[in-house]
Amino acid sequence: MKDNKLWPGRYHSVGFLLQKMGLILVGTFLYAAGIALFLDPNELAPGGVVGLAVIASHTIGGTTGNWYFLLNIPIVILGWKKFGGKFIALSFYAICLNSLFTNMFSIFPTITDNLLLASIAGSLLVGTGIGLVLRAGSTTGGMDIVIKVLRKRWPSLKTSTLFLVIDLAIVTLAGFIFRDFNIAMYAFITVALNGRVLDYILYGGDEAKLIYIISDQTNQIRRRLLAELEIGASILQGQGAYSGAPKEIIMCVVRKRNAPYVEEVVKQEDNQAFMIITRANEIYGEGYKDMMKERI
Repeated sequence: MKDNKLWPGRYHSVGFLLQKMGLILVGTFLYAAGIALFLDPNELAPGGVVGLAVIASHTIGGTTGNWYFLLNIPIVILGWKKFGGKFIALSFYAICLNSLFTNMFSIFPTITDNLLLASIAGSLLVGTGIGLVLRAGSTTGGMDIVIKVLRKRWPSLKTSTLFLVIDLAIVTLAGFIFRDFNIAMYAFITVALNGRVLDYILYGGDEAKLIYIISDQTNQIRRRLLAELEIGASILQGQGAYSGAPKEIIMCVVRKRNAPYVEEVVKQEDNQAFMIITRANEIYGEGYKDMMKERI
């Protein structure tokens, strides 16, 4: 993570580092449990480097954890060149934990041989684990590092979207190698759920509604929004394209659960109002994300 120039001590304190390491520990524990207890025993390749490790362990031999570690070596070198030693130190820590936990869990019998249950449970654990590690400012190695390289070049791309594209390619490869259409389809389910869980962990808590309200009763609507919902709002100045008359436009960002209440207030005050509601996936400021943190 880059140094924070306004609060330099925060990102270099021992306590903050231990918090990050603890979050990575929990994330890799969940990640490895999903792989070793649900996906790997059922030959479900979840994409990424771990998917390649599952393919290698079932076709060549050896443990998935060991293959995962070996396949990560060239990617770690790439990450070290692109992001420096501090970033790779945490990622290598996560890679070692993943390899260790995957081998540790592999000694236990598989929890279920039902492919649907295995794909659902495994993807929930894997997606949650990856999300926690990424929120700690690290990666689980493998494609996580490749994706951070891609996002450094194209920052507008979402992490979960890149994961989905790469994972689908690897799952398709696994389908050809294992020559089992059913396993390939369940692996696709795993990848899709992984993406949804990861999207929620990284962005879901911030997702909100961006609402524009054009009305002749902006004062009443604004007062009720501030008093009843305790949300902030801004007044934009506009002009009717046909009439040329000045218009006040209320702009506000609310959590998804509060959006219906805003709509109800507008309906009660002006049922002729013009309202635009759209998704706001990432919001920076009070009550939402810290603007000074590095984007995930």
